[in-house]
Amino acid sequence: MKKGIYLSLACSLWMNAAEVELETINVATKVDTEVVKDVSGEDIKSADLAEALFKQSASVSLGRRSGIANDIILRGQKKDNINITIDGAKVYGACPNRMDPPVSHILTNNVDYIEINEGPFNVEDFGSLSGDVKIHTIKPEEAFAGELNLGLGSWGYQKGAFALSGGTGKVRVLLSGSTETSEQYEDGEGNDFVEQMEEASIPMGTRYQPAYQDMDAYTKKTFMAKLFWDIADNQELRLSYTANRSNDVLYPSSKMDALYDDSDIYNAEYIAKDLSKYSKELNLQVYQSEVDHPMTTRYRVMADSNASASMKDGIWDSNKAMTSHLTTKMQGAKLKNSFDMDNHTITAGLDYSKRNWDGRYYMDNNPMMTFPKSIDDADTKNMGVFIKDKIALDKFEVDMALRYDDTEITNNNTAQQDNSYNELTGYIFGTYQANESTKYFAGVGRSSRVPDARELYFISSKGKVIGTDNLQNTVNDEFDIGAEKQYENATVKIKAFYSRLDNFIAYSDISKSFENLDATIYGFELSGSYIATDALYFDYGMAYQRGKKEDVTTTQPDSDMPEIPPFKFNAAVNYDYDDTLKLKAEVIASDTWSDYDFDNGEQELDAYAVVNLKGTKEFGKNFELTVGVDNVLDKTYAVSNTYKDLTLLSTGTTGDVMLLNEPGRYFYTNIKYKF
Repeated sequence: MKKGIYLSLACSLWMNAAEVELETINVATKVDTEVVKDVSGEDIKSADLAEALFKQSASVSLGRRSGIANDIILRGQKKDNINITIDGAKVYGACPNRMDPPVSHILTNNVDYIEINEGPFNVEDFGSLSGDVKIHTIKPEEAFAGELNLGLGSWGYQKGAFALSGGTGKVRVLLSGSTETSEQYEDGEGNDFVEQMEEASIPMGTRYQPAYQDMDAYTKKTFMAKLFWDIADNQELRLSYTANRSNDVLYPSSKMDALYDDSDIYNAEYIAKDLSKYSKELNLQVYQSEVDHPMTTRYRVMADSNASASMKDGIWDSNKAMTSHLTTKMQGAKLKNSFDMDNHTITAGLDYSKRNWDGRYYMDNNPMMTFPKSIDDADTKNMGVFIKDKIALDKFEVDMALRYDDTEITNNNTAQQDNSYNELTGYIFGTYQANESTKYFAGVGRSSRVPDARELYFISSKGKVIGTDNLQNTVNDEFDIGAEKQYENATVKIKAFYSRLDNFIAYSDISKSFENLDATIYGFELSGSYIATDALYFDYGMAYQRGKKEDVTTTQPDSDMPEIPPFKFNAAVNYDYDDTLKLKAEVIASDTWSDYDFDNGEQELDAYAVVNLKGTKEFGKNFELTVGVDNVLDKTYAVSNTYKDLTLLSTGTTGDVMLLNEPGRYFYTNIKYKF
């Protein structure tokens, strides 16, 4: 019996069959969906969700920028090429340099589970080009319960978190909060942020001032409140608010650091079931997310080598300290209705969103000094309509969907043109259940995403126009195929894909601007699990992608696509001694990053393999102690390449962009009290 439970768990994590059940989680997903479960319980090392996904999924790569607020790459795609939602609400970062990507606005202690959907098989959300990540946060329960967490780790890491939940038969409430801080981490050579900059021979004009070289890497606080109200037996209202407050976040490989990064997410959802024959479930959602993000050079020695400055008490008094202040607001609404008709389940809906993005520069000592606006009050308005049909045919299940989008992008800079885009997208995805243990699947689809305001309109503080205001929308035509097999004590799943991208939006370091080009990306993934005994089980995953530009021009002479990670391998051995003690050892490894976009700033990265260990012990019903060590062998390695669509520091010797190494050996512990 216990072996069956382990097998079910492993299948759910790596195979994700059509009906996935993980503890209290019930997720109706397609066969190609990966579910990362229990993030708030499993990933207590830090609040960084990107790092948690990197460790748990072979298909996810990490974009390291700092000790917190990092980015993800999915199947060689990043930024707007993957769609990220938090409880259905779409969230964007304000920073054009990806210091605050969408996944940074929700932390691991508030996450219940995550769906990773690869490919163009999502018509409900605007802009799902090559995949989407659906983050589902913890939900309130009727029974009164709570937990307190205290986490400690290397380099002065400290975290405290709480969660309280309870209610009556009709109303349930959840309150959750956390505070977290850390010093600068050290790589395997023992170098912190400041010392990594010294090792890279970064010019003195962009290093940290002496008075700020011992600053903490970040301070972060969060709060989340939810209210679920059963209006009637078949109707529910869900309200939530999430606040994120980050202060003094250091980005050593960038020219600026974040003074603060504040976000607020408001979400309201109305769900009604079984209203009529033609309304199995009606769902109305409205949301708003706001992000406020000022970046500054004030912690650096000077903004450039020609700045006139004098030193007093170890701090440079420079008239060149600059702040780039950006804000973004996302407002959205979605109405959808589903019903059954014979062997069809039909879902139809309307999707509306409006994103505003605004940015300006100012000198700290001379705020009245005029600069061009980085992004001049740009609005992206989208109206979409979609319909889906799931058809059950004995051993076959066929999903078909269509979506039509009408998008307008405007800004206040009269020298830059406004744009409108229209696109019809959709997919057909089929699953064949050959027998109880074998399943085959394949799908073909078309998806699209429009350029964002940075790609269209961005202007540097010196007046250099980086954006290209006549960019076309990117279209992805993709084919996916795969199979999964379940044995008595094991599971195996393999899938492959081929994607053709028309008008892919790429950065050219030669023209110093964005442009459209055609490209292809293809790859495969293999994952599975093996149950050795009632107490011992293994799981693994591997992923490989390659990307090529079809248009090799004078501004894009290198045919290698940027940000296509090399072969990656994740594996873990788990040992459950009894119901109270769990041990885990995992390996995360990558091949050499040898195929890269050299002309646009990328460079070869060495292969690596790191070992992580973790143990969890329960004491009675209330206490739980977790102890772990990551990068046991204290390896020095980097996972993030240096594509120049981001503004990163160049070294003073070779001119290469600075690589930011990953943390070295990291010890951590967490004490949880549940009641």
